[in-house]
Amino acid sequence: MTFSRQDGDTWDLASSVGATATAAAAARAIATREDPSLIDDPFAEPLVRAVGIELLTRLAGGEEPPGDLVERVAIDGAKVRAKFYDDFFLAAADAGITQAVILASGLDSRAYRLAWPAGTVVFEVDQPEVVEFKTRALAAFGAEPTAERKVAAADLRDDWPAALRDAGFDPAVPTAWSAEGLLGYLPPEAQDSLLDTITELSAPGSRVATESRPNPRPGEEDETKERLDHISERWRAGGFDPGMAKLRYYGERNEAGPYLAARGWVLSGATVRELLAEHGLPPLEDDALRMAGLRYVSGVLTGSAG
Repeated sequence: MTFSRQDGDTWDLASSVGATATAAAAARAIATREDPSLIDDPFAEPLVRAVGIELLTRLAGGEEPPGDLVERVAIDGAKVRAKFYDDFFLAAADAGITQAVILASGLDSRAYRLAWPAGTVVFEVDQPEVVEFKTRALAAFGAEPTAERKVAAADLRDDWPAALRDAGFDPAVPTAWSAEGLLGYLPPEAQDSLLDTITELSAPGSRVATESRPNPRPGEEDETKERLDHISERWRAGGFDPGMAKLRYYGERNEAGPYLAARGWVLSGATVRELLAEHGLPPLEDDALRMAGLRYVSGVLTGSAG
């Protein structure tokens, strides 16, 4: 079955945008087997298996070699992405930040696998079916959080700040925020609204991490759609067709890094190209997905919110 986006759409972890979270977890499982020094996510493979998409289960478990199904950029990209966000949260914790928020948490397992200091509260925000599924699955594995984990079951297009506050979030306390692999699945105006809301909810000293993608040059997005369609065709032969090209929002948008900087965040970062080189991974041979220039940014809110 192929899925496409529409206003007010919902999903579980086997459909639409939710399936991209499961595919990302499958890439993390492969990356963990290849290089646990960069990423060690022992929950990725069992969570993918619990979702039950046969092709992704075989890939995550190693029964199906990545081959042409999972491109090298996805596997190596999963390594550097996980390392970036793991380091971000651990550095924030070392700096004394005791409140973390993972937006669009999907199958993220950091609340269970990172060495959080005592007293840390980790909030996960995602659609109700998504967070409920992961909570049940991890409990069935016997997994226990390594921090105090709280769930805010809400769609990021709705009043998620209310759900976050109801879960115990305190906007007066400095927070470490992640918006990982998220912004391209939001319309441009929804992206701006999300970044504005993060800023409004952040006490001075809060930290944020996300991706900042340059706007496309003419023809680049057409190449991206063609590559995503090609990947979907390969997966369709294995019985799974996420319709990847139809799940993103295209067109010009504000670059996240400069947009946040204009709102008081002092940011630094590195491109995927730079992170691959830093960790001794091969450069991209083919960049039809426009990954090399994608910049991972993180920083601190130095003044008052807004």
